[in-house]
Amino acid sequence: MGADIRDLLNTPEPPELGPGRRKGTMSVTEIEQAVGTKAPPLARATLLLWHDHLDEAHTIAQGIENADGSYLHGIMHRREPDYGNAKYWFRRVGRHHCFLTLAGSAGEILSADQELASRLVPSGEWDPFAFIDACEQSEQGRFNAQQSAMLREVQAAELRILLERFATGTNN
Repeated sequence: MGADIRDLLNTPEPPELGPGRRKGTMSVTEIEQAVGTKAPPLARATLLLWHDHLDEAHTIAQGIENADGSYLHGIMHRREPDYGNAKYWFRRVGRHHCFLTLAGSAGEILSADQELASRLVPSGEWDPFAFIDACEQSEQGRFNAQQSAMLREVQAAELRILLERFATGTNN
């Protein structure tokens, strides 16, 4: 299932930071048909978030009461946007296993903007709360188009890392 499920992230552009819908995404039915009943719920929720089905992802994530479920729940609220609620869910996440990998990916993506990189990956550690703030500031138009595009790429990396974790069963 691993390589096949990752192929479902092939879309013309990464997910929006907010609730916006994009062209080239799969419907809920198409996702369910593609992954079947074998895919773990967290992998399905990650795919639903990638393909802009926030309500359906929310339904799955809110029923999983651990750090992984809280992480997806937080992303959903970050995209909704309900930034305060997103922060609540990320407080429940704590220090997630994926933060180290995400810090490295984000550092590479943000290498052209050291100020943004130092905000989101201070001392080489991922700061999910700073990312929530950056998403809010992007929505408010406080970042230029290039910076907003980099934030979308960071979010895409985050979802890819989580999908890898959930699809391969490496979550605790």
